[in-house]
Amino acid sequence: MTVGLRLDEAVWGLLHQALELYRDNPRATGHLRRQLARLEQPLRIAIAGPWRSGKSTMLNALMGEEVAPVDGADGSGAFTWYEDGAQPHATAYSTSQPPQELAIGKSPTGMRVDLVGWRAGELRDIVVRWPTRALRQVTLIDTPAITGVDEHGRTPVMDRVLRDADAVVYLTRDGRGSDLRALESGRESAVGQAAPVNVIVVRSRVDETGGGRIDALLTARQLARRQHRDPRVTALCVHVVACSGLVGLAGRVLSESDFGALAQVARVPRAALEPFLLSADRFVRDELPVEVAGGTRAALLDRLGLFGVRLATTLVRTGCDSRVALSAELIRRSGLGELRELVSRFFVDRRDTLKARSALAAVEAVLRADPTHGSGELLGAVEQILAGAHEFQELRLLAALRDGGLGFDAELAREARRLVGGDGVGLDARLGVEHDASVQRLWEAASQAQWRWRERAEDPLLRLPQRRGAQVVVRSCEGMLAELAEGGR
Repeated sequence: MTVGLRLDEAVWGLLHQALELYRDNPRATGHLRRQLARLEQPLRIAIAGPWRSGKSTMLNALMGEEVAPVDGADGSGAFTWYEDGAQPHATAYSTSQPPQELAIGKSPTGMRVDLVGWRAGELRDIVVRWPTRALRQVTLIDTPAITGVDEHGRTPVMDRVLRDADAVVYLTRDGRGSDLRALESGRESAVGQAAPVNVIVVRSRVDETGGGRIDALLTARQLARRQHRDPRVTALCVHVVACSGLVGLAGRVLSESDFGALAQVARVPRAALEPFLLSADRFVRDELPVEVAGGTRAALLDRLGLFGVRLATTLVRTGCDSRVALSAELIRRSGLGELRELVSRFFVDRRDTLKARSALAAVEAVLRADPTHGSGELLGAVEQILAGAHEFQELRLLAALRDGGLGFDAELAREARRLVGGDGVGLDARLGVEHDASVQRLWEAASQAQWRWRERAEDPLLRLPQRRGAQVVVRSCEGMLAELAEGGR
């Protein structure tokens, strides 16, 4: 929440000022009008990363359905947009032809769309409308692989991701080298430098960490926490999380027949089973002493991977005695639950903030690409909005609180996280009161919190980062009091 002029109001006004400034420039005004329309559209979240980082699998895991990839789309360089729709439908957009409806079907590995006849590089976008609850609030974008960066640290794919998406789930297998350089390219603008509030870095395919040992996911989470403490990484994202998209997706779509087959495999004594779990070839051999057909075992490998089969049989053997229990534990262990929570807290709950950020970036790009009389003043207005945008400060504080870097004790950190919207952005969630609390109750809770945190913000014995963090909390409390004074809840 912004004290004074609301962030969305300030950005809306800035867009109209830019439209007036460029009223004689059809290209610029067309771009700015698209940004105005975009403010009302669902949040755009891109799944990006290098080759074989697991982008499509992660997108499926977040959706809870197997619809990606569109066969051949990644190789064509096209962006595939997944939007909510009443019926499955796909449309192709090219650089040289009108939009064309595509034949659509479901294949064993994802969406099957007829791309025959399209030349390499001609297809720009594929928009897939798919009926699912997961797409009611967001549009997910499956992007081509980021294959490398030039000497300036840029790549065309990442440039477009940062331009077209409001938020990015960036997948990396090791989080080093060119992966980070691709993200750094987005920090050249004033908007990019203000706060990296729209990127979550995911250490993906973590089931392969440490040679696929059963503790691979735990090891990957430890590596992710260590990486999040790296100043170079925290300058590029709000959080780092480890997640196996394959295991998480398996948990979300696991069927009763899948569970039954895994339960039969788990009945084989551990010593007798382990040699067959050393490789995929061994697992599908007829010598495995279990009444599960080789084709069924091959399907389990496709669904879970060899690591996932090891993990699932261990979980069944140690107490997950139903499909529901096993699914929940696979999702938890995979890191998908944590990733979905982060996406919800940092992206979905902050939709208006991220939409405003995208609009600011678009205005800044127009002003810099086509300077004219008065563009300098509007660039100053962009920077002024960024400097005064408390919403961005809240997101950075949330990330610091999750990492524990500020040094607040556990109770203070929980309170600060709640007050800046980490448990939800509504007044009742921020203040930790019942949903139907009276305005008087909300006012008392906000006033008391403001007083407590102002004392911390002014305490000379606290370290500077703690005092600055407390100042952000104070401003959040002031915003809540202002909202209540205006008759809000």
